[in-house]
Amino acid sequence: MIELDDIDRGLIRALARDAAQSASALGRRFDLSQPATWRRIRRLEQAGVIRGRQLRLDAEKLGFGVTVFLGVKLALKGRVSLEDFERAVVAIPEVQSVEHILGLYDYRLRVVARDVADFERVLRRRIMTLPGAGEVEANVLLSEERLPGPL
Repeated sequence: MIELDDIDRGLIRALARDAAQSASALGRRFDLSQPATWRRIRRLEQAGVIRGRQLRLDAEKLGFGVTVFLGVKLALKGRVSLEDFERAVVAIPEVQSVEHILGLYDYRLRVVARDVADFERVLRRRIMTLPGAGEVEANVLLSEERLPGPL
């Protein structure tokens, strides 16, 4: 585990709010030079504390008005490897996240679609044809109050 000081924590919080900030702007905020700020950020990246920077898009403005969380139970555990299912499901562009979970279902998927009819097409033609796909439960997202942020 890497030792983090108050400046490291501040940089992480600032980048979590806006990952596009420049090292020079962050340096001014934390009273560091641009090179010193960049070295700290690189150290956090190399240690795996910062795993990447993401661009957040508004799915609705891009025409994807429906988000559905799917619980997927594999039908043929043992005959189909988890890797085969995972490899196939991540290739579906409408599937935004794949989480292997413990509980009633084996996987939780976040799926976006243009509308309910488009979601039904994705479900029938893509998800239900995956190797090992069995029981599925769908939950439609009504609203999202908290977006992912710092721990």
